[in-house]
Amino acid sequence: MLRELDIRDMLIIDRLELRFQPGLNVLTGETGAGKSILLDCLGFVLGWRGRAELVRQGADQGEVTAVFDLTPDHPAHAVLAEAGIEAGDELILRRVNTRDGRKTAWLNDRRVSGEVLRALSETLVELHGQHDDRGLLNPRGHRLLLDAYGGLSDHLAQVRSAWRAWRKADEALARAREQIAALQAEEDYLRHAVDELTKLDPEPGEEAALDAERRLMQAAQRIGEDIARAAQALGPDGAEGRMGDALRWLDGAAEAAEGRLEAPLSALERALNELGDAQAGVEAALEALSFDPMRLEAVEDRLFAIRGLARKHDVLPDDLAAFAAGLDARLQALDAGAGHLDALDRAAKDAQDAYGAAAAGLSEARRQAAARLDAAMGAELAPLKMERAVFTTGIRPGDPGPEGTDAVAFTVATNPGAPAGALNRIASGGELSRFLLALKVCLTGGATGLTLIFDEIDRGVGGATADAVGRRLQRLARDAQVLVVTHSPQVAALGGHHWRVEKRIVDDVTRSVVLPLASGDRVDEIARMLSGENITDEARAAARALIDV
Repeated sequence: MLRELDIRDMLIIDRLELRFQPGLNVLTGETGAGKSILLDCLGFVLGWRGRAELVRQGADQGEVTAVFDLTPDHPAHAVLAEAGIEAGDELILRRVNTRDGRKTAWLNDRRVSGEVLRALSETLVELHGQHDDRGLLNPRGHRLLLDAYGGLSDHLAQVRSAWRAWRKADEALARAREQIAALQAEEDYLRHAVDELTKLDPEPGEEAALDAERRLMQAAQRIGEDIARAAQALGPDGAEGRMGDALRWLDGAAEAAEGRLEAPLSALERALNELGDAQAGVEAALEALSFDPMRLEAVEDRLFAIRGLARKHDVLPDDLAAFAAGLDARLQALDAGAGHLDALDRAAKDAQDAYGAAAAGLSEARRQAAARLDAAMGAELAPLKMERAVFTTGIRPGDPGPEGTDAVAFTVATNPGAPAGALNRIASGGELSRFLLALKVCLTGGATGLTLIFDEIDRGVGGATADAVGRRLQRLARDAQVLVVTHSPQVAALGGHHWRVEKRIVDDVTRSVVLPLASGDRVDEIARMLSGENITDEARAAARALIDV
């Protein structure tokens, strides 16, 4: 609900503070007094595009502040959350326009863009008038309005879910077809590569193991002869034999040497033990270095084959096995492609059928809702002196989408036999206003938390018709805050709160002021609307009668 509107230095307003109330708020005044300026200022703070020059003559900048009360479940909270702004039960919008045209906006003291303001305005305020191309006159929103009127959210949810499933199935089918086509283009390569890699059957780590084995055998070839000669020099025909002879000779002479050979004998025994260890190590080395020349050739052949395929496919040798598995999977996908495509095609057709059934159900529900809306509009138009007009909710086939397959448009024929057409093309100014009011009464249906603004929606009507307009505005105001700019005394008399807009000239400077009216002043204002500038007692009596009805 709009609670406060403060305006400073905008157009012909220097300072204005308005405190609006729930229910029906009416603003009256002479033509040109500045009623439209109030709407311009409200539109400015809400980010609407309007007049280019708004700053009052002689001021450096103009400023508008609007304060809204929010309920916990108000849709504005979703817009605020998306903008990263926290708000409680009060929302303060402030926007400044400098003389050079720069505009700056704040929301609860946080700077925001005009886009955020406009997104918020969609949840805060609805403006209806003869130029209401933002709302009810825009055919692009008629389907949404019909769905809201018919309470079709469950049907819509089913259709959206079926649409997503169909799109997903279609996309999976399209991707599979593209993949199969790509695989078919490289079928010869895949079959040759998979056959070649399958025959080789490389394993991770195999290339390093083969390379180490090959280097060891190559080294054995180079050093094997030297190690064999060393083994021979250490053996019985070499150092071992001579040291054994020396040990026997010294042992035979030791008794006669009176202990002088004990130390050499011990050293020789130790040397023979070490020599034995050396012989064992050399023999072990010879055994380890022994190899089959055919094995070296086989190792080299496999090592070169692995490295050759790795270079051919531009992968690391250790990655050949995984690469081969990937190629094999693609080949299997190609071989199984026809069956896979058939399954995906069946799934896509099933999803399409499910969407078609859900969309058909939604279409039927829309036709039923349209019939109810048309009947409700007929009941509303009769008291508005438009009983001969025919309002029709047209539903025709449209392109499939997440909201179904229907195109919806509100049309009207103002006289029997006349062709039906769009509201803003068929109806005259006064008729259009009444159509919009009747449509809003039907569509609002007990919604709460709305601030509805009607700008001279009663233009061109009077008497009983004006009273019917006022009654419908009063009915809307039971569940919503309604602000109406009016020239009709019948409408003004039904207001719960009344302001008069005046234009004053002081020192050759024109100013617009807005005055809240108490009961006595209100009688005089409605009497003025009835009789003109010369207010008579009869006009006052008529005004009181209107107010008391």
